[in-house]
Amino acid sequence: MSAATIPQIDTDARDLALLYRDSGIAEVFAQLDRELVGLTPVKSRIREIAALLLVDKARRAAGLAASAPSLHMSFTGNPGTGKTTVAMRMADILHRLGYTRSNHVIAVTRDDLVGQYIGHTAPKTKEVLKKAMGGVLFIDEAYYLYRPENERDYGQESIEILLQVMENQRDDLVVILAGYKNRMETFFRSNPGMASRVAHHIDFPDYSEAELLEIARLIAAQMDYRFDEAGLVAMRDYIAHRLAQPHFANARSIRNALDRARLRQAQRLFANADKQSAPDKEALMTITAGDIRASRVFRGGLDGERKQESS
Repeated sequence: MSAATIPQIDTDARDLALLYRDSGIAEVFAQLDRELVGLTPVKSRIREIAALLLVDKARRAAGLAASAPSLHMSFTGNPGTGKTTVAMRMADILHRLGYTRSNHVIAVTRDDLVGQYIGHTAPKTKEVLKKAMGGVLFIDEAYYLYRPENERDYGQESIEILLQVMENQRDDLVVILAGYKNRMETFFRSNPGMASRVAHHIDFPDYSEAELLEIARLIAAQMDYRFDEAGLVAMRDYIAHRLAQPHFANARSIRNALDRARLRQAQRLFANADKQSAPDKEALMTITAGDIRASRVFRGGLDGERKQESS
């Protein structure tokens, strides 16, 4: 997003360009592009929301009517698609544009909000909200707050407290609800009060094979590793095999696979320690085809993956 593409309003366009430059949100967009491969629809929505807030800020500066926009959001998608990372970058944008006091993100699940006995839930939920005030509260797998099959469940109490705060203190707290798309849709149908308070729904697509390979290269590079030519081919084959198996968690599964490849590389180098001189820098950095193809994925296994990974 550049100053030239910022939406025009009834004020000097240079003022809007200045607001954009001074806010520093361009740095956040650049960081988001560095951190996450692909996700073009998600990044476009983040830029749209940022443009709305920037124009709202410019309208206020110009003395025009500008009602406070609703900022609560829903992030839906499969595990490992970048929801938590985008929540952190969204918190940066909100803070830089002056919509939150801090860029901190408090990430929680049902266990952090709901108690196990009468009188336990309200204090837990209020304590979490207290910590999150001024920033962003990220509730992962938010649908677990609602369990209608259990009449003695205390999740509804937490939802009611959240609803009050989301409405009455929306100027000081942004709530992001996250989880699988179909379960979140059911959750919103069952909780219309929550649905009415969430203005922005962003769906995170799964990564393609090419994107997953690029993610593998980026993660490896961040840790000062690299694939040799055959290793890169092996990683591509690994991804194709793994995508055909259950419980795949996108970038998270790729990171796990690299951790195991690093373990095999270390075992390979250690096994030869008494047969050759100390490995040079190149050897210490290189992941080979053998380090990848030793995975149980090539034999139909799951290579140590858990049966289910959270969002």
